[in-house]
Amino acid sequence: MKNVLGRELPEFIEGYGKVKPFEGAFANCGAAEKKAVKVQSVVPGDNKVLASIEEALDKVGIKDGMTISFHHHLRNGDFVLNMVMYAIAQRGIKDITIAASSIFPIHEPLVEYMKSGVVTGIYANYMSGPVAEAISKGYLKKPAVMMTHGGRPRAIESGDLHIDVAFVAAPTADTYGNLNGVEGPSACGTMGYAMSDAEYADKVVAITDNLVPYPASPIDINQTYVDYVVKVDSIGNPAGIVSGTTKITKDPVGLKIAKMATQVIEASGLVKDGISFQTGAGGTSLAVAAELKEIMKKKGVVGSFAAGGVTGYIVDMFEEGLFKAIFDVQCFDLKAIESYKKNPAHMAMSASMYGNPHNKGSVVNNLDVMILGATEIDTDFNVNVTTGSDGVIMGGSGGHSDTAAGAKLSIIVTNLVKARLPIIKDKVTTVTTPGESIDVLVTERGIAVNPRRTDLIEKLKETNLPVMTIEELKEIAEKMTGKPEPIKTTDEVVAVVEYRDGTVIDVVKKAIE
Repeated sequence: MKNVLGRELPEFIEGYGKVKPFEGAFANCGAAEKKAVKVQSVVPGDNKVLASIEEALDKVGIKDGMTISFHHHLRNGDFVLNMVMYAIAQRGIKDITIAASSIFPIHEPLVEYMKSGVVTGIYANYMSGPVAEAISKGYLKKPAVMMTHGGRPRAIESGDLHIDVAFVAAPTADTYGNLNGVEGPSACGTMGYAMSDAEYADKVVAITDNLVPYPASPIDINQTYVDYVVKVDSIGNPAGIVSGTTKITKDPVGLKIAKMATQVIEASGLVKDGISFQTGAGGTSLAVAAELKEIMKKKGVVGSFAAGGVTGYIVDMFEEGLFKAIFDVQCFDLKAIESYKKNPAHMAMSASMYGNPHNKGSVVNNLDVMILGATEIDTDFNVNVTTGSDGVIMGGSGGHSDTAAGAKLSIIVTNLVKARLPIIKDKVTTVTTPGESIDVLVTERGIAVNPRRTDLIEKLKETNLPVMTIEELKEIAEKMTGKPEPIKTTDEVVAVVEYRDGTVIDVVKKAIE
């Protein structure tokens, strides 16, 4: 047989196999390359840019029943989810499933789309505000699926969660689809939660308010994953990144808890060269970081890395030489964004690299110490950060379950009583993180160690810390508040709580108002 150049070729070559003849330089390449060749006036790299979100919906063939994804780098400042869903609703599209890494109060328009049947399914690692409340009331046709930060990419990569179209809020994009989060008016820092979606979704649309000539620099998500780019006026308000508290508490009770938690860390023997550490962005958790900082400086300890959603307090420790590196899946404040932009050792990680239990090794497995919060904890050390005292969804695992499972020492820091309710219960309302992966509970009234950690119990006996059983702590709390009545629910399941491996650890039932 002959190819298009007239060269005589065998149909089969021993040791090579069946011969596929050359048909032309662009006969078998992607559509983008073909367009660059056929339209000579188009500079390669310009041909992914579309005029509007509406044109992008045409290109991806949006239709009833699709699953589309979004990412929460801009947190409560995100405009992209609302913009895209408005355009979809205007077309009369129904039965959309939204796979968002997190949902915030700014996404309130979803409530009406749930009521009208535009949106019938939601996957999220965390949710708060009107959408969470509406799901708790049963407005969503299908039960919401609450995932972990590591469980979500596991589901995407395994095919358990198939995404038809990923819409990526990109603070900077070039004309060929290279994206970063450190330039532009809506700079958010790392883009760790979008990486698995970009790689595995059928179609990827980058939505940006900072379109730059090719190539963008640096590149967090590269052109090989992005199908189309849309320029809009604004993708969000970067001030919304700082959602909730990211300041060290000034409350004397919180400071007392932080000091005791740090003493537990020190007693564990983990405060030594090479220590790795992660803490949340809550006031007490950050106070633990401040206390640990002083101990590390006093002892001359240099840690290996700090990780997680990164705040300026972690950046301070890094810049003072207390950690050699930072692994960052999401920047919590503007100082973290600037650090990621300028420091090569402040590195981005995908959510999969962060916490996926089924890949070849996630960062959480190398954590020494993790500081966590709790809405409730029970006498088996199971923790709830998904629902409030009324049974309504007000959060979700995020990285809670992932880091608790991976860290050598996972510590819950919390007031013993919150809003006149005891934090310790016989059984939590909703299990987010299983007790087998929680090591210590630190409250202002005392410290409880999981009986599984006999090694830690022995070490703490050598200190003056107020160590007691979790049952004793529960009794102290109930003497202050009384024992609360259990929450009454219907049998209707409004949300399924998945553990990081995809198994169901609990369900959320509709609360009786």
